[in-house]
Amino acid sequence: MLRALSRPATRLMESWLPDAFIFVIILTLVAAAAAIATQGVSPVALVGIWGNGFWSLLQFAMQMLLVLVTGFILASSPPVRRILQWVAGFATSRGSAIILVSLVSLGASWINWGFGLVVGAIFAKELARQIRVDYRLLVAAAYSGFVIWHGGLSGSIPLTIATEGHFTQDQIGVIPTSETIFSAFNLLILLAVVIVVPVVNRLMLPLESEQVLIDPAKLNDDTGPAPLSRHATPAERLENSPVLMWLIGIPGLIWLATYFAGGGGINLNVVNFLFLFLGILCHGTPRSLLAALDDGVRGGAGIVIQFPFYAGIMAIMTDTGLAASLSEWFVSISTADSLPFWSFISAGIVNVFVPSGGGQWAVQAPVMLPAAEALGADISRVVMGIAWGDAWTNLLQPFWALPMLGIAGLKPRDIMGFCVVQLLITGVIIGGLLYLL
Repeated sequence: MLRALSRPATRLMESWLPDAFIFVIILTLVAAAAAIATQGVSPVALVGIWGNGFWSLLQFAMQMLLVLVTGFILASSPPVRRILQWVAGFATSRGSAIILVSLVSLGASWINWGFGLVVGAIFAKELARQIRVDYRLLVAAAYSGFVIWHGGLSGSIPLTIATEGHFTQDQIGVIPTSETIFSAFNLLILLAVVIVVPVVNRLMLPLESEQVLIDPAKLNDDTGPAPLSRHATPAERLENSPVLMWLIGIPGLIWLATYFAGGGGINLNVVNFLFLFLGILCHGTPRSLLAALDDGVRGGAGIVIQFPFYAGIMAIMTDTGLAASLSEWFVSISTADSLPFWSFISAGIVNVFVPSGGGQWAVQAPVMLPAAEALGADISRVVMGIAWGDAWTNLLQPFWALPMLGIAGLKPRDIMGFCVVQLLITGVIIGGLLYLL
């Protein structure tokens, strides 16, 4: 049944879903038209809001580019590649390959969302080298594991409200992760998603006659730089010196050890630092590292050009009051029991235009928290409803898929048909549990 459902969904997306750059332009126009029609904003004022916010994600865009590049550097190093090859060896059939990549991606995304994106993409490529399986579904299965991230250890909203001094502390105080990430209701949702996502991906597996395969030669399965010749110049010998890598790599790991020993937490900068310095040590020579860097950078073009446009959309949604108005409408039809569910739905819609967990919380918290207090709803469940909604529609929004697709060498249209099926099923599972629990 799901295989039959995935066929028209895939054909629809392949025919109608444009390149991610076209998609972000269309989203910009839709958000602008909605703001003018519902918020009374003049076109001139709207252009000012859009332009003023256009460059607000530059730091984040650079962080995301480094997630892709440093993750690729680490994952393409000889020791890590051998580990991935060993794990991929447990897949003995097309179906087991799909299940395995789903589970690896889910586990990695639960630990850290950036880690999950990179590991999922690299592992999908490794499986494609070993097993003849539909490459589109393989990468889609790797990306579908990302749906779990906001209920995991790097969930930005639950971590924010668990931090002393957060901007809503006067309203709700500090809510520990034992009431959000590690609460019984969230762990139940996590368990359900971990079971459902691999099964759904497996059931969407096309028939062998319908598979879209990829030439292994296109998977960057290189053997690294050529060995150093006997007549190498001093510069070439420096480029192949493991001593330099140890001299800079070990201090990097020492810094990380002292950082975590001092109680430091995981964030994007720390993840990138970890990936980079582990990659330095695992590659062994500057020449090997730089060869991996060249391959990794090629997939980052989408991030460089598209993230500023998403920053402009976020400015339109937040500064015109459009996102708040949308949230207020959902609040108006909610009760104490249903507010977590409607928080989930509203967050899913807002996430299409504001694909940032932290940004989304800044938009929805001033609306949802007073409503939760007025209705007597459980604050923790409302918070996690927003968190899960933010993660859920990432299955449709190509913003977060760009790093993974850059590594995998695919376009959003190649995987979104499968992701839409996951969107529908996981939406029912997550939304239903938020309502019933």
